[in-house]
Amino acid sequence: MALKCLGILDTPAQEHFDRITRMAKRLFNVPISSISLIDENRQWFKSKVGLEATETPRDISFCGHTILNDETFIIEDASKDERFVANPLVAGEPFIKFYAGHPLKTRDGYNLGTLCILDLKPRTLSNEDILTLKDLASIVEDELNALKMAASDELTKITNRRGFIELAKHAIAMSARQKTESYIAYFDLNNFKVINDTYGHSAGDKVLVYFANQMQLTFRDSDFYARIGGDEFVVFLSNTTEELAKDAIERLKLNIKNNYDKDELPHPILFSEGLIKYDQARHHDIHNFINEADLAMFENKRKTKE
Repeated sequence: MALKCLGILDTPAQEHFDRITRMAKRLFNVPISSISLIDENRQWFKSKVGLEATETPRDISFCGHTILNDETFIIEDASKDERFVANPLVAGEPFIKFYAGHPLKTRDGYNLGTLCILDLKPRTLSNEDILTLKDLASIVEDELNALKMAASDELTKITNRRGFIELAKHAIAMSARQKTESYIAYFDLNNFKVINDTYGHSAGDKVLVYFANQMQLTFRDSDFYARIGGDEFVVFLSNTTEELAKDAIERLKLNIKNNYDKDELPHPILFSEGLIKYDQARHHDIHNFINEADLAMFENKRKTKE
């Protein structure tokens, strides 16, 4: 019932889920990664990398075992595990050997499915690997729970402020544990009010959608971004450096300039930005982090007007 209430089964692919499976595939160097949702009779893949099938019967799925528990379920070598040696996915194509999945839970405590990684050779996971898989699963859980909270911006189809905050909480925790640098870049479109007043709100909407699309094309799979106000956007850049973060912002400017179509867009798109590195001592919560990036953006915008 909890899964059906989400209304997510048999829906098209969505970038914010696909980004996580791509990230899992890259982080663990595996050929297959998926976000699987389990109903009464089947395992359905909301997102997948390295698989052709869109679903499998529940009775042959590894994930059907995972959702019966609350911890990460690991099979190091399925060909030597009596529970799975005869499984058609092990005995035949794609000849799965290794599986690790973490259950995806609603805020009400119901297991809906799993985030899982698979390999065609035996493997083991370290405790750090297991924590990383749990962190990624937490991000998927936030995305699923965000469906109830309307965490996507209706116009641009990217995450909104509420969804961004939920994702950022877990991303910061992961970054802190892995001792990597994280940044937030805060963007404000210049002269957006002029565009609305001169060309109308439909033209302004085109500008917002265009900017969101360029963010999707510019930033990495491991980054996530949102529209958090009328003409204000943010991106969370994890496991990076200040130099690389600034390079990404410059690429965004270049992409916007190179792809600008004066027949479709009424006005050249310029923006001001603020870039802030996460500091655990200074940023007591995600709101504080975002606000500091906002202030940095405002200061940069003020300087350009002087």
